[in-house]
Amino acid sequence: MNKKRTLSRRIDRAFHITESGSSIKRESLAGLTTFVSMAYILFVNPSILGDAGMDKGAVFTATALSAILGSLLMGILANYPIAIAPGLGDNAFFTYSVVIAMGIPWEDAMAGVLVAAVLFTILSFLKVREIVIDAIPQDLKYAMAAGIGIFISFVGLQGGGLIIANKSSLVGIGSFTVPTVWLTVFGIFVIAILMAKKVPGAIFIGLVATTILGLLTGLIKAPHHIISMAPSLKPTFGVGLEHLSIMTDPKMWAVVLIFLIVAFFDTAGTLIGLAQQAGIMKGNKMPHIGRALMADSLSMLGGAFMGTTPTSAYVESSAGIAIGGKTGFTAVVVAFFFLLSMVFSPLLTVVTTQVTAAALIVVGVLMVSALRDIHWDQFEIALPSFLVVIGMPLTYNISYGIAFGFLTYPILMTAAGRRKEVNGIMWTMLVVFVVLLYVLNILPK
Repeated sequence: MNKKRTLSRRIDRAFHITESGSSIKRESLAGLTTFVSMAYILFVNPSILGDAGMDKGAVFTATALSAILGSLLMGILANYPIAIAPGLGDNAFFTYSVVIAMGIPWEDAMAGVLVAAVLFTILSFLKVREIVIDAIPQDLKYAMAAGIGIFISFVGLQGGGLIIANKSSLVGIGSFTVPTVWLTVFGIFVIAILMAKKVPGAIFIGLVATTILGLLTGLIKAPHHIISMAPSLKPTFGVGLEHLSIMTDPKMWAVVLIFLIVAFFDTAGTLIGLAQQAGIMKGNKMPHIGRALMADSLSMLGGAFMGTTPTSAYVESSAGIAIGGKTGFTAVVVAFFFLLSMVFSPLLTVVTTQVTAAALIVVGVLMVSALRDIHWDQFEIALPSFLVVIGMPLTYNISYGIAFGFLTYPILMTAAGRRKEVNGIMWTMLVVFVVLLYVLNILPK
């Protein structure tokens, strides 16, 4: 009993739990809530990266380990109740923009992720990341989040069979005579109803319910067993390092640049929003922001070595914060549950594309909410923002959407007589994106 009390006191002091007006019990419950809310990534990430040709089992293990590493670092270094795991926007860009659209083998693409992770970590050490984040107009940050959300939803609609290719109009509605389409429809409604009722872990519960329906109806084959050792990392571990020679190709540096840009803004926006919700912000600034960004960078670097796309702070952390999570112990608890989850890899075979499609569609809805904060009444801001948002799904490429916005923003702001509001970094980004588009589209293959 005394040992338990001593351990509790140490945890309390280490994370300043009592000082923050919380308790170990409340922080633990918050950690469990956050984990349940974001556990879908364990199945969605292997599904998306599997489309790129990667081994789903290895990706499952890499996803769990990178989430453990990132959440532990965030909790211990920054003392934030915010969990980290591979981001949906990054894995979508990796698979659908780089591997499928650009025709780059996943092994080479992973080398690009590794280089981006190394540069990302260096930039975090030098505090360049903070400087650039501050220089990007808030409206474009919102547009990027929303654009990625629409893109992710589009991928989900395709994966679920609700949208299919159409020769006359490019896309069309899918056939409802296909039984598996109804699995996606069922999943959407379950998650939507639970979200409307504000049930914690709505997405995860929806995935489970849809999987059970698929098993009961025979649309999904049952696994031979449920618990086993975590799949080997061998198919993906260190692959990026082995293929670094591909970085002599100029197109790979365009890939690295986009990974850097997306990762730059993804975590930053999420951190700010969650910090405001948790009451961490002080004088419109986040204490220990450098440590938080470093935790994100190191987890991205670790994930790249293990074989997964860049990590990000998870907006689902808001579920744990909502029930009282205020310190890094919440994130540590999340890491603990990700560790436990590693023995359930056989369930990967039952979490099909039609099951994960509903989660992608709903996560897209959550990300699109950023649209409400864009200044649509100012055309010089509205058009670049709109091009970012609409460019991602219509070109099926996240990089093009970002480029369209960054190319037009400085020019239109100047035309509107607001040149002084455009800083040097934005003009630099304009040049960078001109070079990027040249490399991606004009440079001989």
